[in-house]
Amino acid sequence: MKMADEVILLDFWPSMFGMRVRIALAEKGIKYEYKEQDIFNKSPLLLEMNPIHKKIPVLIHNGKPVYEVWNDKSPLLPSDPYQRAHARFWADFVDKKVYDVSTKLLTTKGEELEVGKKEFFEIYKILEGELGDKPYFGGETFGFVDLSLITFYSWFHVYEVFGNINIEAECPKIIAWAKRCLQKETLANSLTDQKKVYEDVLRRKRSLE
Repeated sequence: MKMADEVILLDFWPSMFGMRVRIALAEKGIKYEYKEQDIFNKSPLLLEMNPIHKKIPVLIHNGKPVYEVWNDKSPLLPSDPYQRAHARFWADFVDKKVYDVSTKLLTTKGEELEVGKKEFFEIYKILEGELGDKPYFGGETFGFVDLSLITFYSWFHVYEVFGNINIEAECPKIIAWAKRCLQKETLANSLTDQKKVYEDVLRRKRSLE
């Protein structure tokens, strides 16, 4: 994308998937217009640009939806084919496993919640093993897997309160990694504050009671 091109992002501020796009755009230095969406009352533009899934985020480039913010030439993906495939594998792991175990902490109670907590930490300990002693998942620089996982950090306070857990006590490497990521200005400016996400989730839960 050229800087002069028109880029619009349709997004919902607490979305971990939307935050990924915001970080990727910031990392690439791409200017864009942000249009906040009500995911419970979807706009005609959102329905037009994403008629099948009807979900955010949607990136619009010169009037057309873009489904991949990054490509194989992106600095977020390794240039080596094996390393690139490895990064995509772990990003897929985050999308499927991390998302599923995180959702359980918010939607279950009692014995099911206890099982959910156990699964949550099992998944994060697998990720700690993959991270090892490296600063970032890909090595010395922030990359594709880091981008996939770091946006969940904005939801950690929500998970801790509703799941009655302490993530740092169980997975200190993950918290240290997250804090390292947040030293990057592009991330610090793109991630939503944990307390703000918690207050929004609490407000929505109360409105359903």
